[in-house]
Amino acid sequence: MRLPLLALLAKGPAHGYELKQSLEKLLGTAYPEPNIGQIYVTLGRLEKAGLIEGTDVAQSTRPNKRIYQLTPAGRDAVASWLKEPAEEPRLRDEFFLKLALAPDTEKRIALINMQRRHYLNTMRDLSKLAASEDRDNRFSQLLIEGAMLHLQADLDWLERCQEDLE
Repeated sequence: MRLPLLALLAKGPAHGYELKQSLEKLLGTAYPEPNIGQIYVTLGRLEKAGLIEGTDVAQSTRPNKRIYQLTPAGRDAVASWLKEPAEEPRLRDEFFLKLALAPDTEKRIALINMQRRHYLNTMRDLSKLAASEDRDNRFSQLLIEGAMLHLQADLDWLERCQEDLE
């Protein structure tokens, strides 16, 4: 949550609720809805770390709101984050550990079948989500498409595991 909030603030000052709305609008319903409490806790930590600074703004009919903006250190953090590649391949995969530690081939095949069903159900749910999502929200559509492609790769890998074990 830390770096995405900094990246949003690189576009301009905002308060916590605006940041939440920006994330929701950008990513659509495919991405888990950000928790407003987590956003405010993260903003407090970012401010303590010197990556953002907040200014209280008085409101006549509501409590004051705090508007945050990036500091030079925050801009540097966003620039560094955008230059780095994302996560490395999943080498610490829980399913693979279960597969490797299952006592025999029969249990391993049962695990593969269970995982395959789970992936297929998830893929079906993602297809429904894609159909219901706003077609104009390209980022949400790309997120769903990427998840489905990863699932297809996982299904192909499960097939490879099963062939190797039989």
